[in-house]
Amino acid sequence: MALKVIFLEEFGKAFVPKRFIPTLRKYLLKAGFNEVPYRFFGMLFYISALITTLIFIAFIFPLKRFSPFEIYIFSFVGWFVTQLFFATLFILLIYFYLDLKIYFRTKKMEEELPDFLEVFSANLKGGMTFERALWASIKPRFTVLGNEVAKASKKVMTGYEVSKALIELSDKYDSLMLRRTVDLLISEAESGGDIIGLIDRLIDNLKQTKELKDEMSASAIAYVIFISVIVIVISPLLFALSLHLLILIIGFVAKLSVATQTTAALPFVFSKVSVNPADFKTFSIIVIFLISLFSSLIVAIVEKGDMKRGLKYIPIYVFGSMALYFFFINLLGKLFAGII
Repeated sequence: MALKVIFLEEFGKAFVPKRFIPTLRKYLLKAGFNEVPYRFFGMLFYISALITTLIFIAFIFPLKRFSPFEIYIFSFVGWFVTQLFFATLFILLIYFYLDLKIYFRTKKMEEELPDFLEVFSANLKGGMTFERALWASIKPRFTVLGNEVAKASKKVMTGYEVSKALIELSDKYDSLMLRRTVDLLISEAESGGDIIGLIDRLIDNLKQTKELKDEMSASAIAYVIFISVIVIVISPLLFALSLHLLILIIGFVAKLSVATQTTAALPFVFSKVSVNPADFKTFSIIVIFLISLFSSLIVAIVEKGDMKRGLKYIPIYVFGSMALYFFFINLLGKLFAGII
């Protein structure tokens, strides 16, 4: 057990600077993690070290033609650069995963917030106190918000300040909507105002905001369809047509080149076309992939107003455009067969 702590948790702590721990903990709370996973960080270090060792054995160690000093320099620099590369790669992948988790967790909470406030308002209208109404508002359908509200309610029931518990609740989500809602509830509760009326107005405003977003998404459907047709259908068709036209031109020029070389009366000679169809096909695949990738993100911005919500469109656009590209290549190949 002691060895596990030394090699994983303690080793993971060693690579996290102390001044970054509060910021890291706050960031992980927004992603739904209550503790910093030091053991996971230590495991990632050993995985990167193992990959670096395998690369060293496969590529650097066999360099027998160099002197021992040069091998030492190559080994040190290669180990450091490779380890740094994989450590940076793992950090970026984890950051990307956590950022997406925070985003989808926040969106799920914002979808549940109006319904939760409705239940909370109904409990207050039934004569419950603020703390009791907050606890009674927790329902099984509130998956993301319900867990955090349950933790805040337990703190309040054990003597924790309501305002402090709600502020800590809002800090666990990267949501301006929740933060403003909590601030209004705290200010109204401390001033002794009409909390029920405030909650009802908040519910109406949240529902109106959601309706406006849905209307904007519906009005942008024409642009989404236009971009989708251009990217998935038209672009692969044009690239496939260009590929076959290039093949036809190469074949045509090759025949003219042979004819001009055998006919001395012509004052000019056709040379060979320097463009390789295989290179153009590779270029087309790369370009179609990039067009599909960025178009899916543009569609998400146009339709949803947020680029991160376009991740689900990436497989549709990329695989759809690639599949149609190869389909058009085969189809046009059969149509153009026998021309040259």
